[in-house]
Amino acid sequence: MMTILFAPDKFKGSLNALQVCQAMEEGLRQGGIDFHALSIPLADGGEGTGEILTHYSNGQRVTCSVLDPLFRPVKATYGISGDGTTAFLEMASASGFLLLQPEERNALYTTTYGTGHLIRHAVDQGVKNIVLGIGGSATNDGGMGMAEALGVVFYDARGERLLPVGKNLIHIDRIDTTNLEPAVKEVLFTALCDVSNPLYGPEGASYVFGPQKGADAEALKTLDDGLRNFAAVVQRQFGVDINFAGAGAGGGIGAGAKVFFDIRFQSGADFVMDFVKLDEKVAQSNMVFTGEGRVDHQTLYGKVVKRVADLAVKYEKPLFVVAGTADLTPEELHRLGAVKVVALVNAKTDKNEAMARAFSLIGQRIKEDIIPLFL
Repeated sequence: MMTILFAPDKFKGSLNALQVCQAMEEGLRQGGIDFHALSIPLADGGEGTGEILTHYSNGQRVTCSVLDPLFRPVKATYGISGDGTTAFLEMASASGFLLLQPEERNALYTTTYGTGHLIRHAVDQGVKNIVLGIGGSATNDGGMGMAEALGVVFYDARGERLLPVGKNLIHIDRIDTTNLEPAVKEVLFTALCDVSNPLYGPEGASYVFGPQKGADAEALKTLDDGLRNFAAVVQRQFGVDINFAGAGAGGGIGAGAKVFFDIRFQSGADFVMDFVKLDEKVAQSNMVFTGEGRVDHQTLYGKVVKRVADLAVKYEKPLFVVAGTADLTPEELHRLGAVKVVALVNAKTDKNEAMARAFSLIGQRIKEDIIPLFL
């Protein structure tokens, strides 16, 4: 009996990656195909990554109380591996963009304090490793809030303690790490980061990601100048350069983390795929199905579908892609190496219907557009 690998990302706003696997499998079975299913839901380091890593490590989910980006109480969830050694955190669960209403988004006043809470809670469970996804933030504080929650104090030139929000980065004159949580120093951090933006400048955290976090032109300059000042103070006090490729992710949280933690940076997609041994799974399979909500030219630059496609090509396995929407030129389709790419949105199905009926439509498209290729 042939083995079919299902290795999709989520369809954002409709289905998580495991549900996409289930929908693909169901469509093939309803179409009369007999096979052994190998389901490997994937993520790229963003939303859902922690849940997937917890699942694969036979771990459990933990819920705790933290403060949201505006210092309000909120429940956040993270995972701990089955052996209790590793915590899987997503800063978005505590400091995320989606925790705020559109009118509340203003990166001058938001904080990563809740992410620090999340880290403290995980460290208190005795973990030795923390995997931190740093996408989807509502913040631009350089990790100032996160550090404050773990015992670091920031002072201005007058010796007054600063509230850890974006607008106060410009006022940092001295950083006191005397009371940094000792246990944090014993933990190895891995930041999952899939952008290469520096901390500041035209391609930095503020100017590239700030507008979607509610920052206008004046605020962007304030935030960018603040990150420059933060970097200068860190260089002066600790001799650490925090303006590196990837430092701009998560509103600069990676930069702050480099100052206070033992941390390494890795591609989120690479980390997840190595963690689940995807290379081996593709090699073991007869054919591969993957997919995500949107497949377009950006897909070809390292997103989940492209990485799965590269492995399918490497092992000469037929590849089928199911997407919410697909917008690839013939040349891009050739580069992807798929036998067939099908989309839920077409002449008869608009985006709203596709999102509402994603599960059944995935099965329907597979039966109509892919199974005939087998027969």
